[in-house]
Amino acid sequence: MGRNPMRAAVTLCAAAALAVPLGTASAAPSAQPAARTQQTQDPVLLDCSGQPQIGPEAYVLACGDGNSRLVSVRWFRWDAQAALGRGTNAVNDCDPYCAAGAFHSYPVTVRLDMPTGDEQGTGQAHFTRITLTYTDGRPDGSPRTVTYPLPG
Repeated sequence: MGRNPMRAAVTLCAAAALAVPLGTASAAPSAQPAARTQQTQDPVLLDCSGQPQIGPEAYVLACGDGNSRLVSVRWFRWDAQAALGRGTNAVNDCDPYCAAGAFHSYPVTVRLDMPTGDEQGTGQAHFTRITLTYTDGRPDGSPRTVTYPLPG
């Protein structure tokens, strides 16, 4: 019977020794939400349904029919003033009509700017303008640089 209290004390000390690192590890993630808060203070990009996005790899430009979209976008700047990236604009040629048309890909640089306040209730500012600059070829009749208003 004398050994059981000793075994209990050793077990208790071992459990306490293990709990200290676990307590430290569980405290570490509490610092992460602050980083996420900072990240979410930058303006967002609203998609066709008004959902906020930050740094999307794909984005539909033609909300009504989906005949123009950005794909494979890699963002290298995203801050309170602007977002800059590179990707591909996939555009339907609608020949002979859109349902039977073919998509063609054109490399572009992408700029989002003109951030505004939270008129849509997203909880954040959002970009209101997008500018595409075609870097190698472009859709028939399109200028090298095009600028569109964004949803929101």
